[in-house]
This record gives sequence, structure tokens and C-alpha cells, in this order.
Amino acid sequence: MPELWPSSVAAPLAVLVALALDRVLGEPSARWHPVVAMGHYLSFMGRRIAPLTDALDKRPPIRFAMGALAWSLGAVFCVALAGALAWALASWPWWVQGLALGALLKPMLSWRMLRDEVSAVETALAESLPAGRERLAWLVSRDVTHLSEAEVRESAIETLAENLNDSVVAPLFWFAVAGLPGAALYRFANTADAMWGYQGERNGRDWTWAGKWAARTDDVLSWLPARITAALLAVPGGWQRLRALSGQAGVTPSPNGGWPMAAMALALNVRLAKPGVYTLHPTGRSPTLADTAQALRFSARVVGGLAAFAFVAALFIGWRNYS
Repeated sequence: MPELWPSSVAAPLAVLVALALDRVLGEPSARWHPVVAMGHYLSFMGRRIAPLTDALDKRPPIRFAMGALAWSLGAVFCVALAGALAWALASWPWWVQGLALGALLKPMLSWRMLRDEVSAVETALAESLPAGRERLAWLVSRDVTHLSEAEVRESAIETLAENLNDSVVAPLFWFAVAGLPGAALYRFANTADAMWGYQGERNGRDWTWAGKWAARTDDVLSWLPARITAALLAVPGGWQRLRALSGQAGVTPSPNGGWPMAAMALALNVRLAKPGVYTLHPTGRSPTLADTAQALRFSARVVGGLAAFAFVAALFIGWRNYS
């Protein structure tokens, strides 16, 4: 009987290992976290490509080119390093390869931290509205100073839905497509978008042109995963919910973020809004503490479903090649 194909079984095993490590251990130490290293690089380069807001920028095309070049250098390094690590593991036994790949994949995704941070907003809200606002400020870049209790809760649920894609579904999607290099590329692109992808001022610098490449590449890489995330959230609600999804998702400025957020709004039957920017499912009710808990359960089901799919895939591949 032939041996199991290492490259075939190791990939789904790695997903299971990564999700298990995330559940049990959470995030690695910042000293060893690759996303922290990506952030250091992006911060260093960002100070060199984005002009200060009090300086008149007369070279938008040059700023765009500098941003694209700095992004590309970082992306090439991340992909090359991940590819070298994956190549070094290729000759190992399938189970060792799966365990090692899972350990390397874990920092590219983060479900436990997302879950805990959203839960912490509700815990803070139980203390006081100012405490809830302060805790929400850890998660979002918008001004939280004047948000009501309902608006704080809406923002937390929106963050949960959007980051379910960014922190779980999309990294696993690109891992399935292109292995560890694909997951590393997506994580770098998403981190770059979070740090550079702004229209206008951010932390005293103008990112209108310097961050445009980072924003657009993240849009491209997130396009399909965001819709997969939305479908995973919306499908249990039936055809009517899926029909309403595309219309609701299109009201947000982001080409991708609106999809999982709209799916979550429809799944909970709540209104989710960013004041002055968009309102998702406007006929829905205002979210309550119970809705945040339900949103966390819906998201956990998506993560559990991905783990179950990886488990079945590993069993199927192993059975097919062993028989």
C-alpha cells in the first residue's frame, strides 16, 4: 500500500494545528511574532514614504511609487522567507511537516484574540459607557468619544465580522491556495493596509498617495475571502438573507468589509452603522448584549466549520492515498 502524500495531508493537518494552538496558547510573544516584525518594517518605511501633513506634497506620483516599492520589498521578503521554511519542511514525515507548518501558520491568523477583545468591550460596557468607549478604541480607528452604548456595541460587532475575514478566513484561504507563502503574503498585505491604507491624515502623515498601493492590494487579496466569510455567516439564514446581502454590502465605502458586516447584521437582525458613513440593515433593531454574544457564537461556528472541513479533508486525502 502506498504511503500518504506528505504535501497532501500536511496542509489540512497544519490548519488544525494552527487553530488548536490559537485556541490553547493565543498569540506568540511580541518578540517572536512575525506580524510585529512586519509592523516594525512598515513603520520604518512609512516614515520615509509618507509626507508630514504640514508639508505641501508636490510629488503624488513619486509618493505612490515609493509606497508600491516599499510594499513590494516587504512582500517579497515575507514570501521568500515563508517559501524557504516550507521548502525546508518538504522532506520531513507528513505528520512532522503538518505540526511544523501549523506552528508557522498560527501567527498568520488570530481568532482567540479577536474573540477576547470583542468580549472585553462588553465587559467594559457593563462597568460604564466611558469604559466601553475606551476599550473599543483598542479595536477601531474611528473617534469613539461621543458614541452611545448602542453605537459602541455596533462598532464591536462590525469589527468582529470584518476581522473574522481578515484574521481567520482570508489567511486560511490563501494558505489553501498558495501554502505558507500565500498566508504570509496576505498577512503582510492586511497589516500594510491597516497601517498605510488611509485616505488623508493618519498619525501626522498624509497617506493619500503613499498608502494607495497597500490599500488596493489588500482589496484584491480580500475580495473573494470576504464574500466567502459573508456566505458562511448568511447561508444558515436561507435564500432571502443571501438575496439581501449584496445590496446591503454595497453601501459601505470598502469593497470587501461590507460583506461580512452586512451578513452579520442580517444574521442577527440588527442595525449596524458608522455615523455619517453607512447604515447596514436599517430596518433592524438596535443590538443588545445578547446580540454580541450571538455574534460571537456565529463567528465561532464559522471557525469550527473551517476546522471540521480541514479534518474531513485530511481524512479523505489519507484514505484515498492509503487505499
